[in-house]
Amino acid sequence: MNPRSRRTFLTAAATAVFGLLVSVSGPAPDAEAATGIKVSNGRVVEAGGSDFVMRGVNAAHAWYPGETSSSLAAIKAKGANTVRVVLASGQRWSQTSASEVSDIVGRCKQNRLICVLEVHDTTGYGEEGGAATLDQAVNYWTGVKSALDGQENYVVINIGNEPYGNNNYSAWTSATSNAVAKMRNAGFDHALMVDAPNWGQDWSGTMRDNAASVFASDPDRNTIFSIHMYGVYDTASEVQSYLNHFVNSGLPLVIGEFGDNHSDGNPDENAIMATAQSLGIGYIGWSWSGNGSGVEYLDMVSGFNPDSLTSWGNRFFNGSNGVASTSREAAVYSGGGDDGGGDDGGSDGGTAPNGYPYCVNGSASDPDGDGWGWENQRSCVVRGSAADF
Repeated sequence: MNPRSRRTFLTAAATAVFGLLVSVSGPAPDAEAATGIKVSNGRVVEAGGSDFVMRGVNAAHAWYPGETSSSLAAIKAKGANTVRVVLASGQRWSQTSASEVSDIVGRCKQNRLICVLEVHDTTGYGEEGGAATLDQAVNYWTGVKSALDGQENYVVINIGNEPYGNNNYSAWTSATSNAVAKMRNAGFDHALMVDAPNWGQDWSGTMRDNAASVFASDPDRNTIFSIHMYGVYDTASEVQSYLNHFVNSGLPLVIGEFGDNHSDGNPDENAIMATAQSLGIGYIGWSWSGNGSGVEYLDMVSGFNPDSLTSWGNRFFNGSNGVASTSREAAVYSGGGDDGGGDDGGSDGGTAPNGYPYCVNGSASDPDGDGWGWENQRSCVVRGSAADF
């Protein structure tokens, strides 16, 4: 999300071919033997080696911290498997503390969501006054590293949101490679996500044409690229061309933001969602709630009320190729992978002592709060409730 692409938030304060990739990067690491979310053969996979296709929502913690807890629960209840959370490094908005990060990660796990965390202060660097550099973003991540250590199964670190505007965007390649290297040198083993320049929309093709070299610069070969699709992607052919380039080049890509309308042009959300589904590419829609200054239409729900879906929210969750029909919970939560120990409050594919299965969606499947839910045409038990006996 960025102001200069004519999208404003009401805040609390205001092509490289596959052959080239293989030649420069060498063979992909063995994701099945690794811990955490990884890249393997151009795909995003979990620790067990199964594909993980993100179906998620952006949530604005930095500006609405009081809404985060309820928002994550509601986003999960709508069927999402991922949430991308806006954090702040302190250059433009009040810094998100390590304790806040720890709490957010805990709530993502409680709600059985993969947590993509992003620093928003980098938005539009070089064009937006006061924007942070990617190097400054890495300094922030280093400062909150204690909250992220050991969370590789659950957390993807999106180093900086839309890190270049439309000025000096050719510097994106070196700045991004340097940021990735600095993160690895600081000891981060997580999957890293990097956003495109040009306010995230890469109309110049800078990320598209240099992604292979950036990927090769990561010693872990574990970098995911993120494109934001707004007015630049107003035709199906533009959407398909961009997404297919990455798939054909064996490079991992996620649509980190998109909407159904925009002041810089009308994105083709139907093509975005259909093409992502056909290619097995993740998408994360902008945004749950809180947009203002004329772009309230980007809200999926009105006033953070999960029972008040907007037309965009209804399209996103319930429409063709939407979250409800295409999202699959991460295997780390649903019994298909090692969750690293601990009880995150939901089903692990097991059975309660009374013989009923645990609810996959936890308390979200129990509207009357008695500990009994209804999933897959049968009763289920909310783990830790009065019915868990």
